[in-house]
Amino acid sequence: AFVFAAQMINFTIPATGSSGHIGGGILLAVLLGPYAGFLTLTAVLLIQALFFADGGLLALGCNMLNMGLFACFVAYPLIYKPLLRKGTSIAKLWIASILSVVVALQLGSFGVVLDTLISGKTELPFSLFVVLMQPIHLAIGIFEGIITASVLTFIWKARPALLDPQIMPEKSGIPLKTVLITLLVAVVIIGGGLSWFASSNPDGLEWSIAKTTDSELSSEGSLHGVSAWLQETFSFLPDYDFKNSSPSEETPVNLGTSLSGIVGGGLTLLLVFGIGAVISIFKKKRKTPINED
Repeated sequence: AFVFAAQMINFTIPATGSSGHIGGGILLAVLLGPYAGFLTLTAVLLIQALFFADGGLLALGCNMLNMGLFACFVAYPLIYKPLLRKGTSIAKLWIASILSVVVALQLGSFGVVLDTLISGKTELPFSLFVVLMQPIHLAIGIFEGIITASVLTFIWKARPALLDPQIMPEKSGIPLKTVLITLLVAVVIIGGGLSWFASSNPDGLEWSIAKTTDSELSSEGSLHGVSAWLQETFSFLPDYDFKNSSPSEETPVNLGTSLSGIVGGGLTLLLVFGIGAVISIFKKKRKTPINED
């Protein structure tokens, strides 16, 4: 829920006319492990696409790959974990967080370029697209690395057992319940209020495409039509606002954004708990002994 709300905050990249938002893959992998982190980020992306029309349903697989797989299964095990293998400290947390996030975003942004090339659906010049995508996502990665390090530093100071399994939970800072309530309050504050002040500049991908081509990218076909129909049907708050809303209406424009942040966080929680419940059921069935008599 925290990652859903945080992804709504686009921060401006100075002197570029672009913006970025956190992916959250490294943060989730650190707190939940790579597999649960990947599933959780997938839940965030699915909720965004289906109920808020943020990201295409047909692009969901690519988004899972570029935002989730590279972070959870490449940068986290190969960069973050080795840097903290000999013990955790605040300095190591910051170094590991920033480096792993930067590498994850560089791989993810290059993955986007490869996706568009392999798809055969666009005519974006490969070399120019790469030259634009990599530097802007380097800047975004540094910003996200700082945010990730700040959150992990708070958790390390509050309850270090969440980051270091060698620390006994009963001897580890404030109660887990307090940490979770703090994050829940942050969801309400970020999604319900700070989301109003998100940058209106195009994000790194949109900015790179605009610099690469003058034409708007679009695709046609029955599958695209079905995908568009599903999003139009299920997205009750498209683009994180009320349907058919306009600044001239009496209802505050930001009210839809606030509602989106809170409801989206809640839906993410429900979906993640649902996934966890299903996994638990299958695990219990596997462990049930078979009576051969």
